[in-house]
Amino acid sequence: MTISRGKLLLVGAVVLAAIPARAAPPKKELVDDLRHGGYVLLMRHASSPANPPDKSEADPENVAGERQLDDHGRTTARAMGVAFKVLKIPIGQVYSSPTYRARQTVELAGFGKPLLADELGDQGHSMMRIASEDPAAWLRKKVAEMPSTGRNTILVTHLPNITAAFSQPASGLQDGETLVFKPDGRGHADLVGKVEIDEWQHGVP
Repeated sequence: MTISRGKLLLVGAVVLAAIPARAAPPKKELVDDLRHGGYVLLMRHASSPANPPDKSEADPENVAGERQLDDHGRTTARAMGVAFKVLKIPIGQVYSSPTYRARQTVELAGFGKPLLADELGDQGHSMMRIASEDPAAWLRKKVAEMPSTGRNTILVTHLPNITAAFSQPASGLQDGETLVFKPDGRGHADLVGKVEIDEWQHGVP
């Protein structure tokens, strides 16, 4: 089934209208660059309460009773996915923490089936500081890898991992916020943008 651009914009408007318009749009130059691919987007999972839900309130797919996205997290994850489609930001490989809330973020955004990486997980202790350097070193290396031609790589993880790898850029990072890196093909990547999850919607024309 083929969806016309007009119908996609209409669907996008319905989803995006559910979010309070409080954030500024990402810079036009950044969106234009992302349309050409070649960037790595390191994202903190969307909004999730600090505690797991009661069994009666757990999502049917959340069989392990893990933390899951709240209403705002689900709404903003969907809206981000719609914005990427309307903005024509191409997505290549997607990596995710194995936790339910991270996988839920990827699924609701429509980013496709992710590769699950233990290094992106919460080490079994949600929101606690990462004790080992291995996840941080892995994350810095992955951010510096070149995406497939004309595509952008997405990594969805947790704040402690991002903080361990990139302490200064991670300062004040909100749920769903994304750090945008530009790999140089020589094992290094520059931070070129920092986008709150609410901001993507304002880039929609």
